[in-house]
Amino acid sequence: MKACSKMFTAALVAASLLLPGYALAQNYPPSVGQMVAATKKQIKTINMEQFKALLDRKEAGLVIDVRQEDEFADGHVPGAINIPRGLIEFRIWKSVGFPDKVDMNKQMTLYCLTGGRCALATKSLQDMGFTNVTSVDMKFDDWVKAGNPVAKPK
Repeated sequence: MKACSKMFTAALVAASLLLPGYALAQNYPPSVGQMVAATKKQIKTINMEQFKALLDRKEAGLVIDVRQEDEFADGHVPGAINIPRGLIEFRIWKSVGFPDKVDMNKQMTLYCLTGGRCALATKSLQDMGFTNVTSVDMKFDDWVKAGNPVAKPK
């Protein structure tokens, strides 16, 4: 039994290294999911089809991938910039005109791996006074499976 437990633990560690965010997202208490669900009620969200339509019409504004840098490097929505969720409050400013004229109404559309991190990042930006921020409630894997475009850094 100990051998099975050790193999399972090793598999979890390997999965978390290969798929950061995904493996960890499966191992959190219900309160995290509840917090994300409550946050989604306080922000503007769109689904994958609505996001794709905005991109096709070039009406998504600044598209921000809030996943970690390594996740972004593995593939992202073409044209997206990467600002990890844990750094968004500090790194957003250059993208909105700081230090000259900050555009607090700049249209921003955020996405991540499963819709949780971008919801929380959207709420943070909203709490900071940004007025035109949208969270994409989708799984990035579904984006890929649907045959939508994926870019990789050069």
